[in-house]
Formats: sequence, C-alpha cells, structure tokens
Amino acid sequence: MDRVEIAVLGYGTVGSGVVEVLNTNQEIINRRAGKDIHVKYVLDLRDFPGDPIQEKVVHQMDPILEDPDVKVVVEVMGGVEPSYSYVKKALLAGKSVATSNKELVARHGAELLKIAGENRVNFFYEASVGGGIPVIRPMFSCLTAEDIDEVSGILNGTTNYILSKMTFEGADFESVLKEAQEKGYAERNPEADVEGYDAGRKIAILSSMVCEKQVDFESVYMEGITKITREDILYAGKLNRAIKLLARSRMQDGVMYAMVAPFLVENDHPLYSVNGVFNAIFVHGNMLGDAMFYGKGAGKLPTASAVVADVVDAVKHLGINIRIRWSQEKMQVGEIKDFACRFLVRIPEDCLKKAQEAFGQTETVDAGVPGEIGLITGVMREEDFAEAAAKLPVINRIRLNG
Repeated sequence: MDRVEIAVLGYGTVGSGVVEVLNTNQEIINRRAGKDIHVKYVLDLRDFPGDPIQEKVVHQMDPILEDPDVKVVVEVMGGVEPSYSYVKKALLAGKSVATSNKELVARHGAELLKIAGENRVNFFYEASVGGGIPVIRPMFSCLTAEDIDEVSGILNGTTNYILSKMTFEGADFESVLKEAQEKGYAERNPEADVEGYDAGRKIAILSSMVCEKQVDFESVYMEGITKITREDILYAGKLNRAIKLLARSRMQDGVMYAMVAPFLVENDHPLYSVNGVFNAIFVHGNMLGDAMFYGKGAGKLPTASAVVADVVDAVKHLGINIRIRWSQEKMQVGEIKDFACRFLVRIPEDCLKKAQEAFGQTETVDAGVPGEIGLITGVMREEDFAEAAAKLPVINRIRLNG
C-alpha cells in the first residue's frame, strides 16, 4: 500500500485527537483511503517531551511547505492568523487542507476554495460547523439536487447545555454557566458561546453554502442567552415549548435572513428534543422536505473524527479538485428590522390593556409569575414590534419558532 504523508498544524485538543484517531483506527482508515496515511510533521510552538509525537514536532511552517511528500495539511490551530497564511501557502504549494477552524472558514472560505480549485487540490472543512456531525458534505453532495430554503440548528453545545439545565432543574443562568465551566463545557471567557458568536460563524458558513455566495459573519444578527431567566422557562413550559438558541438562515419573501437568537420551539419540532451538549442541524429542501443531522457538535474525538474523514477524502482525490460552489461575491442579507415572526412578550400585569392596544390581537399566557402576564403577538416585523414595545415596560421578549 502506497504511503501518504500528512502534517498537523496545532497539537492542542483537536490536533492531538486527530493523531489519536489515526493511530486507534489506523487499519480501517488506511483501508478506506486506499493509502497508508502517516503523520510526518506536527507544527506547534511547544515541545512535548515524553510524548512519542515529539520526534515529529517542528516550530516553523517551511519544512512542511518544502516537503513534496506531504500531500495533506491538517489545520486545527484556531483563529484567523497565522492559520490563514499557513493554509493559503499550503494550497498554493499543491497540498490539500482539512480544517476544523470556523473563524477561518467563515472569513476566507470562498477564497481558499478558489485557490484550491486553481491548484487541483482540496479545501475541506466538515468539522468547522457541526464538529462530529456530518453536514457540510451532505449539503454539497447528497442534497445537491435540492433547493434549500431554510437551515436552522442548535449549533453550540455549551448554550444548549445551559438552557437544558435551566429547563429541567429550574436553575438560573449564572449558576449553570459556572457549573458548565467547571465541567469543561464552557470556556473561562464564555462570551463567544453565550453571546451567539460561535453559532453566528457556523450559520454564516452554512448560509454561504446554501446561496453559493459569501455571507459575512458580521451580517448575521446575533443575540445570546444571557437575558434568559427562570421565568422565561416557566412561560415556555406553559406553552409546551422549549427555549433553544437557534442559528438560522431562511429565505423570506425572496430575501435571506441569517440570525442567531433564542427561540421558543414547538414540541412537535425535531429540534425540541435536542438537549444537553448535543447539537442538531435542520434542513428544509423543496423536494426532500425536512431532514435533521444530530450528534455531538464538539469535543476532542468527535471533531477529530470529522477532520480525519476529510483527510481520507483528500487522500482519495489527490490531484483532483472536488468543486464546492461558494463564490466570493457578497450575498445581500436582509436587515433584522424586516424579519417577521411572532413574539412572546412579558409585561407587568397592570399594563395588559395598554399592551393589547399596542400589539393588536394577542393571546394571553399566565405562567403563574406574580405581577406579570405574557402575550403572544401575531406575526410582526421586528421594526414594528420594537415600535410597539417602546410604549411599554417590557420585562423580556422571545421570538416564536413557527
């Protein structure tokens, strides 16, 4: 069996996971690749004395770029730089790249795919969105006959874990966040997760693939879960719904809207039952209808497994570019003010009449919270809702899914 050399950029959680997956499942991976996949270099600033990987560690990119035997580069460093520079140089040097780096893909995916095509190599990024959940490849391969008009998902395990604990245990946000940090589910600085930035990058990637144009991360409306309270959970239960942080891309009246925000998900929706650290991506196509991809969206080995699957695909297509349609042309994303949905609005009980006048026809919801009442509005544009809400002392508001 012919041997193919690869290099791994970054020997942190995912990088060490990639090496572990390759070692543990070596026989089956090589059989499926049709080649003997061998790690020749590991790039890292650190040394790893006592680790067998130490003999392969390099501290500069040049040995990897200059070695003609290295056919595939795995980038799992994270961040935009120096990842972007390294990946671009690798592609220009005729080496395929597999990455789990959502920041890199969201910002430079279209450009890197173009460079890969021009150099008859591949740029694969399955692990950048769903971790171990296969969704990228099904979207550009299995669903290629579909006109996809909606992608909606729970794309962040940390926030889903927090909301699940709040729902089932009645805990408050701060205490659950602290517990998530202690268990390693949340970073010491959890801003990227709880403010929706992580999910925002992922939905930007998926949106770009759906429309085949560049959807910038900055054009995605993002709202996190820091304002969700135990009282909100009570209202959700009263409505037979669950609060989920959804990342969604949807065509509405011919305009694409991309956003991340808490939504009240109905109990007959597939995403309703996705709890804990699990993620799920829900796709709607005009021929297929609904499909959902479910599993662990993060973690060392699930993510590494998806990266290695990309390595195998790259090895099977040496010298052949698999075209993924994603141009650098910017996609015009609709402004959030024009997005329309229904809202749950919590208001002081003595403001009920005034609220009904402001919002028009509504449905009242009594969740047993002293001194307040909930209203469900009709379908309203965000701008119209904000105008009506400005007339009232609104305690909180959450959008309804469906």
